[in-house]
Amino acid sequence: MSIKISKKIMSKLGKTNAEFDLIEEGDKILVGLSGGKDSITMIHAMKEQQCRAPFKFEFLAVTISYGMGENFDELIKHCNEYDIPHIVHNTNVYDLAKEKIRKNSSFCSFFSRMRRGYIYSAAQEHGCNKVALGHHMDDAAESFFMNFIYNGQMRSLAPKYKAENGLIVIRPLIQMRERQLSAFALENNISTIGDEACPSMRFDVKMPHARAKMKEMLFKMEKEFPSLFTSLNAAFKNISVDSFFDKEKFSI
Repeated sequence: MSIKISKKIMSKLGKTNAEFDLIEEGDKILVGLSGGKDSITMIHAMKEQQCRAPFKFEFLAVTISYGMGENFDELIKHCNEYDIPHIVHNTNVYDLAKEKIRKNSSFCSFFSRMRRGYIYSAAQEHGCNKVALGHHMDDAAESFFMNFIYNGQMRSLAPKYKAENGLIVIRPLIQMRERQLSAFALENNISTIGDEACPSMRFDVKMPHARAKMKEMLFKMEKEFPSLFTSLNAAFKNISVDSFFDKEKFSI
């Protein structure tokens, strides 16, 4: 069975891959598949890339189960229909959260950290040398401004980096806009999993507000400056380190 994927998505994927050497000959890549629009787009783009690329690589879509009785039947069926290799990796994150998370405490970092750890474990278990995550340009921009405003850091999301355990982590969609990924899911009438799958929804904890505020701020900024994300993408590759307040640079 085939699926309609836009030339823009595949073109951007190809250019990003060539620019940062994300997917290479002989790679076996674990692709984190939550079932949301971002990861759904990524597995189909990588499936198409397998047909187009002048080199061979493998990928395995992995869905992390938090152990709270999730039903992944539709996601499993979708992967089977489109011949996408897929497994569900079972964990006990939900039970751990009951012990670790206190009432009205923050949960994002806990679930993110646990999920990433299990993804790394699954990658090593299945002989993968790389892990692909579905972050896009909107995520990178939001992370930049969150770090800038709340943490006093100039930090975003790298297209590629090496984790402490030696795995290479890549973000093939990092130069794409979120709306492109939403459009792919809508055009193909793909049912996606949203926030309802997040285990935090079952806890009496504070909902994150920082990222929502960043989304709202960037939406307003882009309305006033339509080239905002194009400029941000360029700026992330054009960093003038000497112009900031690093005293080590002043040792003349």
